[in-house]
Amino acid sequence: MSTPVFTIITVTYNAERTLPATLYSILSQEYRHIEFLLIDGNSQDRTLAQAQALEPRLREHCAAGVRLQSEPDKGLYDAMNKGLRLATGDYVVFLNAGDRFHSPQTLRRVADQVMEESPRPDLIYGQTDIVDSEGKFLRKRHYTAPAQLGERSFLSGMLVCHQAFWPSLPLCRGKVARLGGKAEGKLLEYDLKYRFSADYDWCIRLLHHSRYNHYARMTLIDYLDEGMTTQNHRASLGERYRIMAAHYGRRAALLSHLRILLRRLFG
Repeated sequence: MSTPVFTIITVTYNAERTLPATLYSILSQEYRHIEFLLIDGNSQDRTLAQAQALEPRLREHCAAGVRLQSEPDKGLYDAMNKGLRLATGDYVVFLNAGDRFHSPQTLRRVADQVMEESPRPDLIYGQTDIVDSEGKFLRKRHYTAPAQLGERSFLSGMLVCHQAFWPSLPLCRGKVARLGGKAEGKLLEYDLKYRFSADYDWCIRLLHHSRYNHYARMTLIDYLDEGMTTQNHRASLGERYRIMAAHYGRRAALLSHLRILLRRLFG
C-alpha cells in the first residue's frame, strides 16, 4: 500500500506568539510525507512573515507540498473550510497555532499503524496532553479518548480532542458510508452557524459515516492551554447542547448534560 500523506492545516490570525512552536513541531517530524497548509486570516502582526521565513525549510521537509495563504475570512471555521477544500493528502490534521505533535515520531508511528491495516481506517484518533506555552506538560485532557469510538460516543461530550481526530480525506469529501448507509457526496464542512462548537458538530457528522475508526493507542497532540473567557465558555456549552439535541434528540441531550454536571460536581 502507498505511504499515507498527512495534510496538516494550521489556521491563524495574529498568532506571532504561538505559531513558531507549531512550525518547528512540524519540522521536527521524522516522517516527511506531509502536506502543510497555513490558512491565515489576513493577520496584522508578524504571523505571515514568520511562516514565510521558514517556508524554504518547510518546503524541503514536507514532501507533499506547502501552501501559505493569507486573506480575510469569516472566522476560525470558515478558514478551516478553506483548508479542507485545498487538502490533497490521505488524512487531515488540524493543528492550531501553539499546538504541537507529542513527539518527533508521532506521524511515523501512526503511518506504520495505518500501513498495517487493510482496508485503511476512515478515521484515526488518539490522546491529548495539555501543555503550557513552553511545551511543558500540565495535565492530561479531562476526557480520555476511548478504545472504541462510534457515532454515539460523543453523546458524553467531545471525548476526542479536535486536533487528535484525523479523518481521511475521502471521509471529509463525503465519499464514505457505513454498510447500508448513503454517502453524502459532498464536502463535509464546518457549519458556520456555530461560532464556538462547529468542530463538535463536524466530528459527529464524520463519525456518522465512518466505517472504521482506528485508535492509535498513544498521545498524538500537545494542546496549548490558553484558557477561555467565561462568556465564550458559556456560549460554547449552549451550542454544544443544541448540537447534541440535533444529533441525538433533546431527551438524550438533557440526560447527558445532567450526567456531565453530576460528574463535575461529585467527581
